[in-house]
Amino acid sequence: MRQRVLSGMRPTGALHLGHYHGALKNWVKLQQDYDCFYFVADWHALTTHYEDRSIIEKTVYDMVIDWIAAGVDPERATIFIQSRLPEHAELFTLLAMGTPLSWLERMPTYKDQIEKLKDKDLATYGFLGYPLLQAADILIYKAAFVPVGEDQAPHVEITREVARRFNHLYGRAFDHDQQVADALVRLGKDDARYVEKQRKAYGQDGAPEVLARGESVVRKAQAAGAIDSDTAELLLGHLKGAGKSVLTEPGVLLTETSKLPGLDGDKMSKSRGNAIDMREEPAMVTQKVRRMPTDPQRVRRTDIGDPDRCPVWKFHQVYSDEPTREWAAHGCRTAGIGCLDCKQPVIDAILKEQQPWRERAEAYLTNPKQVHWIVEMGTERARTVARQTMKDVREAMGLNY
Repeated sequence: MRQRVLSGMRPTGALHLGHYHGALKNWVKLQQDYDCFYFVADWHALTTHYEDRSIIEKTVYDMVIDWIAAGVDPERATIFIQSRLPEHAELFTLLAMGTPLSWLERMPTYKDQIEKLKDKDLATYGFLGYPLLQAADILIYKAAFVPVGEDQAPHVEITREVARRFNHLYGRAFDHDQQVADALVRLGKDDARYVEKQRKAYGQDGAPEVLARGESVVRKAQAAGAIDSDTAELLLGHLKGAGKSVLTEPGVLLTETSKLPGLDGDKMSKSRGNAIDMREEPAMVTQKVRRMPTDPQRVRRTDIGDPDRCPVWKFHQVYSDEPTREWAAHGCRTAGIGCLDCKQPVIDAILKEQQPWRERAEAYLTNPKQVHWIVEMGTERARTVARQTMKDVREAMGLNY
């Protein structure tokens, strides 16, 4: 059985090349080895765009088309819309009952976004609770991993803390100690002694390799049929010093991403007007790249330049092969080529990359019902998993009456 990966995007505008190289390209690779769940985070979009919701409605299905055009395969990945699953909101609410307020207020992105988006009123409960809703999105599908870049790893940590706290609060039955004792007996004397040794060692230094050794014994016993899945979960929670793992702590799947800046060298963003859309018309792509600023110290064709000062060079690092990069760098530093000469290979590479996207997207643009059907099927697959998790959560919290 393949491990599950979950990720999502907010529908706040047309996807651009930065989205592709920063996330989508990796999504396409992951679906080969993992059970991938990719969702349209429309509730998350409302946390910052609650006053201008029209853009969300216009973007939802266009974004899914971009995903499919980029290579996300609906046969191998589950594509769905967050707001179509009220179970997300229910888990968010139940998690909120036991999540300390300070955990949300200390999030670096909370103060950072308020500072950056001064034109928006973000003094709302929805915006403060954004990380907790994000945790609910992940935990409800018991995702093993969340693919992120290194700078985004802290976003997953709060989800792990929320799961850990929930399991600590609600993963213990009134006869928990007796259940653990009975489960250890089923392991056999030697394995039980080994598991207890690893539990104590993990409690002392928290070393992940110690935990892994204990977990391997439990999983081996489960595979051999000595214990069932519920008993295995109980013992895995016992190893961590917690109760049964009702919610799964997700791991961070660090992924290599190509950081593509905007046309002006800053972060690519539609609102900054420095983006190239994934399905931008070829003539517009050519025009935008040709107008890109270059090394400010290279005023005339005969002036020598420095690639490190030029935004176009960063595009070469993503789009050009080694010989082309060497040609561009040498030509810039010796004034052997002009800036328009330097930009042409970038234009050619972007247009070549976009061509199959436009072709694949055309079939869905002319038949939007096909996109709706893909999302409908994905949403139903996601609902099956979400409902089972909520059944476990309600039972753990004593809400199954």
